[in-house]
Amino acid sequence: MLIVNKGARWLKVPRDEYHKAEAFLKNREKLCVAACSRFLNLQESRGHVWFLAGENCKYSALLLHSRRTLFPVFDKNPRVPGPRFLNRFLGKVPIHALQGQREDAELLEILMQGQGYFASQRIEYDLMSLDSAVRPEALRAGPAGLVLRSPLAKDEEYLFALQSAYEKEEVLPSSADFDPAVCRLNLQHILSREHVLVAELDGQVVGKINTSAESFTRYQIGGVYVRPDCRSLGIGVKMTAVFAQNLLALDRGITLFVKKRNAAACKIYRRTGFNVLADYRITYY
Repeated sequence: MLIVNKGARWLKVPRDEYHKAEAFLKNREKLCVAACSRFLNLQESRGHVWFLAGENCKYSALLLHSRRTLFPVFDKNPRVPGPRFLNRFLGKVPIHALQGQREDAELLEILMQGQGYFASQRIEYDLMSLDSAVRPEALRAGPAGLVLRSPLAKDEEYLFALQSAYEKEEVLPSSADFDPAVCRLNLQHILSREHVLVAELDGQVVGKINTSAESFTRYQIGGVYVRPDCRSLGIGVKMTAVFAQNLLALDRGITLFVKKRNAAACKIYRRTGFNVLADYRITYY
């Protein structure tokens, strides 16, 4: 049930108070890496950050907007009033999606319905994390001759094929059309700014994995894909384990979210050592 705290109100975070928003996010970082990453990049974009001001203007919830996506960080706070500014804001800026912990996403959906926004699709995920060593048996998985390495310039077309398949299967909502040009730009961004590991078998690129976000002390893994004809060989397990081990060596924790219905991927991450933290949701409009 939605409980409204009439004594609280939404305010835009002033630039000289970003440290307060940062402290709020750091206390919840493990559960909102994507939101933290967007917050750190807001100075480079046209994003917005609002906070729910309670007594003494203490931060009790945050709402971020970046790249047509809303990120609620309500911390299971049921006393969230509808942001009146959304009526004006949503009329000017089209929202493509919202994402966050399921409880937060559900609450924001209710608030947005009051502004005439109704979801076209909801996808449920397991939010998972890894903070200690990967399981040794995962490092021993995979077929003989499997090579895990950094990407080379000659790999780009093979990686484009994998990225295209990944976006079609795991990223795009059912109502969206695949755009090869956008996919190409996404891949170029990944190769230039993210950590990437390539799986090669018998001289062919058969899999890839990369980071998709970086927060204060954590990396988020995404883009995990193994060519369909090379699955069930342990490639995904070995690739994930080696990649996670490399990231952990940088003294950062790891987070990811995986579709609940993707049983094969969930099994790979559990075998590697990831544990489920919470339910996560992306809602598309």
